[in-house]
Amino acid sequence: MDSPGTALDDRLPSDRLLRATAAQWSAALVWMSADGTIVGANPGFARLAGVPLETLVGHSLPGLLDLGGRDWQAVWDGAQGDHPPPGTGSLRIPRRDPVPVDLHWQHLTDGDDVLLLCEMRGFDERERAEAVAGLQQNVLELVAAGRSLKQVLDFLCRQVEACAPEVACSVMLRDDENRMRVAAAPSLPVAYTAGIDGLPIEPDVGSCGSAMSVGEAVMSTDIAGDPRWDTHRDLALTHRLAACWSNPIKGRDARMLGSFALYYREPRSAPTFHRRLVEACVHLCALAIEHDRARAEINRLAYFDTLTGLPNRQLLADRATAALALAGRTRQPVTLMFLDIDRFKTVNDSLGHAVGDRLLVEVATRLKQLFIEGDTLARLGGDEFVALLPGCDAAHASLLAERVLTTLSVPMTVADLTLTPTASIGIAVHPNDGMDFDTLLRQADAAMYRAKQAGRNRCHFFRRDMNEQAVRRLEMEAALREALDRQEAGCPGEDAPFELHYQPQVRLKPNCLYRVEALIRWTHPRWGAVSPAEFIPLAEECGLIDRLDSWVLQTSVAQLGRWRAAGIPVPGLAVNVSAVRFARGDLPDQVRAALATNGIPANDLTLEITERLMMTEEVGVHDALDALHALGVTLSIDDFGTGYSSLGYLKRYPVGELKIDRSFVKELDIDAANRPLVRAIIQIGEALGLTVVAEGVEREAQHRMLEAEGCAIGQGYLFARPMPAATLVDWLAGEGKHWNECPDEDCISI
Repeated sequence: MDSPGTALDDRLPSDRLLRATAAQWSAALVWMSADGTIVGANPGFARLAGVPLETLVGHSLPGLLDLGGRDWQAVWDGAQGDHPPPGTGSLRIPRRDPVPVDLHWQHLTDGDDVLLLCEMRGFDERERAEAVAGLQQNVLELVAAGRSLKQVLDFLCRQVEACAPEVACSVMLRDDENRMRVAAAPSLPVAYTAGIDGLPIEPDVGSCGSAMSVGEAVMSTDIAGDPRWDTHRDLALTHRLAACWSNPIKGRDARMLGSFALYYREPRSAPTFHRRLVEACVHLCALAIEHDRARAEINRLAYFDTLTGLPNRQLLADRATAALALAGRTRQPVTLMFLDIDRFKTVNDSLGHAVGDRLLVEVATRLKQLFIEGDTLARLGGDEFVALLPGCDAAHASLLAERVLTTLSVPMTVADLTLTPTASIGIAVHPNDGMDFDTLLRQADAAMYRAKQAGRNRCHFFRRDMNEQAVRRLEMEAALREALDRQEAGCPGEDAPFELHYQPQVRLKPNCLYRVEALIRWTHPRWGAVSPAEFIPLAEECGLIDRLDSWVLQTSVAQLGRWRAAGIPVPGLAVNVSAVRFARGDLPDQVRAALATNGIPANDLTLEITERLMMTEEVGVHDALDALHALGVTLSIDDFGTGYSSLGYLKRYPVGELKIDRSFVKELDIDAANRPLVRAIIQIGEALGLTVVAEGVEREAQHRMLEAEGCAIGQGYLFARPMPAATLVDWLAGEGKHWNECPDEDCISI
């Protein structure tokens, strides 16, 4: 096939017409072979390139035409298939500015010859102006339509890259810590943007950091040799970024907002057209950023309280409506907590509104620390706060209200005055107290007023039964704190609120006393004996369990020491220890000191812990377990079988004993389904070399079954109830005497 631009056979009219058409065609035409070699071109291509036609034929078009990184083979294949080649590019002739061009491709065949025809149309000044105007209009339309800032800036970068395919764009924003944040960079490698995101804005932190720092455009024509890129040069060069032109983005008040940058794949400066594009883009970026911030401020004013920064009533209502709709489908509770500052009007009237405002801000700050993600704490106005608590039931709401009252009651200093804020809290729970937000708010408000009438600084539920539980819990926590203070202060014996009872654990075969378990008992002047099932969980929830555990450990080990000194045959002692006690980290030291002070061998002490503690990932807990084991103390898993299904911790941690939970033993002789479970636990213990203790043994039939299954130790009312220390001595001398007559001398170690 003859090529236009070379000598063509003009013997036929059709050939002459073809030559005339190609020569007079206004657009640039160029024909390439499969490897991209120019085999022909028309005068329009020579005019566009600005060089004689004969110097172009035989050259490689991919070497002259920048297609934004597209591979030539992909262009050739795309022109024949379903993936069209790029529609824009940049003609780059040595020692001339790049010429942006529109591209149209056509495959041609003539027998065995296959060529690719490319029609190019360059941007003249009018077209370039139209391109910039079109870009501005499109971006402004997106801003007016309320699109997100990320969408607007991403679109802007892509539009610039379409007009100038040889560049890659980025928009960086300045954050409150004076660091660069990547807002848009659609064509830059992800690894590169991740590497520059969060860098400080300083004079020698690349082109963008320098531009934002000095407030002027920075042109790095060759990143490889630019000292401003010393610390991040390798990152840029690794991703084939050779040059960068960055321009600062400033707001109307000249405040630095960010930067707009063009990256190039080879060392060079920015041509005139690119500078015009960037000039327009910098203004568009500033407009979009300030519009986004203005919209955010409007949203803040519409939905947030200006004094405390908390959500206002409107946002609270919106979130409550959504939470209640979800609760209706999932049948989950939703709690509304209404809080009013006590005597706030007195503060405002006597000390002024400025002091009142400072008090409200401090209250808001304290309250925010108490709520978790998903909760909404709002200020309705004045001294009224409301918390929306999805998924929170009455019991948890009661505990949270106690924490709120405790946190608020810490004194604060305002205007050289010490104030102790308190609050009255009303609580309403969906669905029983209301199905919609307005009803729940009204009920919680009414409950709050009842709390004020009852004396302030307390919480009140809308429903009577819940309120009675909350009052009981608050009273019990206060009584528990007082009892601990009295006990630790050394209250005389009969007046001491706490007492330890000891329940024997016996070896089933041969029959003998194995040890005793220390169990705490609390007697209240008004309530009488308070069940451990009630006050132990309360102590855990309100942070008192650590003090209780310490007292039980010290007191019980001291009692064992006194028994040993008096010759009372008590072989060993078991003490329960909470997970909270382990978290403090000083438990091994306290155990070591207590044993040494009272002359008790470490292997005579067993600490009973929960499965939940064994599953923790806290390093301090693991270290404490290892330290106790190294000391010689036995670790026992209490209530085994009711917690986690994973048994891996039995191999990983130094456990020496398993206690079968009483729920399995309770109906062992009644429900046949319980026997395989008990047998499995005993077999697990035997396989791992662990002692197995069954608690809750109350009937002889249970005793026989456990003995038949190979259970080593039993504990329960069948053998003995928990009893005070003095009563245990009498029991050992009387009813329990036969448990001391052990045929195996090793059963009792004193």
